[in-house]
Amino acid sequence: MSFKIKIAHNYFKVNAHRVSGSIHPDNADFLLQLIDLQGMGVPAYGGLALFISLCSASLSRSVQPQLAIFGEMTLGGTIEPVNNLAASLQVAFDAGVKRILLPMTSAIDLPTIPPELFTKFQTSFYTDPIDAVIKSLAIN
Repeated sequence: MSFKIKIAHNYFKVNAHRVSGSIHPDNADFLLQLIDLQGMGVPAYGGLALFISLCSASLSRSVQPQLAIFGEMTLGGTIEPVNNLAASLQVAFDAGVKRILLPMTSAIDLPTIPPELFTKFQTSFYTDPIDAVIKSLAIN
């Protein structure tokens, strides 16, 4: 199991109750299969995506359609800024993304994004992994 997967799973076990009291991580089994379709090896990132996925599966709730979630989390739940934000947004736009969820830690990089690209998205910001789950799953 990769380090980022362990981070996400451990964070989920400790913090899932902060998303919803109905999530009981110890009462469920999760099966994760990563397929390397492009032959690039184990991804260096993905902890935040896995944490959101575990919460999504536990709540039987899908991530909002046409949403791209940017950022990565550390073991303690700190959110790392996005590397090369402008290029990442261009890839998202080319893929048909309409909404983006950005970490507040990347707000400093907003001036590097061409305005004509940034205005193509509905943009929301999150501060921590719990906030990212709540916003990506549209939990009230």
